[in-house]
Amino acid sequence: MNKKIRGIFVATALLCVTGLLAQSPGSLRINEVMVVNESNFQDDYGIHSAWIEIYNTSFATVDIKGCYLTNDPNNPTKYAIPKSDVLTQIKPRQHALFWADGMPSRGTFHVNFTLDPTKENYIALYDSNGKTLIDEVTIPAGIPIDQSYGRVEDGSTEWEIKGAGSSYVTPNTNNLTIDKNSKIDKFREHDSTGIGMAITAMCVVFSGLLILFLLFKTVGNIAVKLSKRNAMKAHGITDQREAKEKNLGKRSGEEFAAIAMAMHEFTNEVHDFEDMVLTIHKVKRTYSPWSSKIYTLRETPKK
Repeated sequence: MNKKIRGIFVATALLCVTGLLAQSPGSLRINEVMVVNESNFQDDYGIHSAWIEIYNTSFATVDIKGCYLTNDPNNPTKYAIPKSDVLTQIKPRQHALFWADGMPSRGTFHVNFTLDPTKENYIALYDSNGKTLIDEVTIPAGIPIDQSYGRVEDGSTEWEIKGAGSSYVTPNTNNLTIDKNSKIDKFREHDSTGIGMAITAMCVVFSGLLILFLLFKTVGNIAVKLSKRNAMKAHGITDQREAKEKNLGKRSGEEFAAIAMAMHEFTNEVHDFEDMVLTIHKVKRTYSPWSSKIYTLRETPKK
């Protein structure tokens, strides 16, 4: 027993440690940087400034508060990300954008340094202890206006200049923009009229209906068998032939009508409990005056 409790304790501790590691800032990456922003993305003041995008590569929310951003390798704690802002929590596989405008008084996401387009720009992200390097990148000089330097895919190791050719500048969103779907293109190529799609959809619908029919049919048969077995048990009958002759387990329409009427009277509470007695007699003849046509005919008026 002690070994079992010890094993559960160790497993719980490992899960806790794994969760803490998954939510640590170590999963953050500098993902994309724009040095010269003239007409691209505006900050919350409507101003075009250089920006730095941070990406959370983990599948857990990571809080970047207390970490440091810097453009000086000799000063790793140049800009301390405030701890009092709830917006510093970066959701799984999502982004956070920091503005390199040198005006930290504008808010949490405005750092206290700027970027120089005439030379290489070093950018690094440090952990809250100011010593552990999380990620760093050197932005090459001479990147054109309104173009960025970013990873080909979010969190990948390959970088490229975005905004020229087939790549796009993507602040606060995925670096790799997929504007084509190969499966849809192939489907259009082989089924331009849509007949195949229609046949496939109809097959799926009718298959689903058939499965539902078989399911309900099976459940109904099982319910009938259980009802018959319980009826045989209640009457002390073990012979299937005798049970079949007495129609055990089968309910007539009159019985269902009586049960429905009793439930209706009970729920509506229109009668006293002592008067709730329902009697139904089976009519020997099939004729019913309710369906007689004579009640639907009007007499010819006398003149």
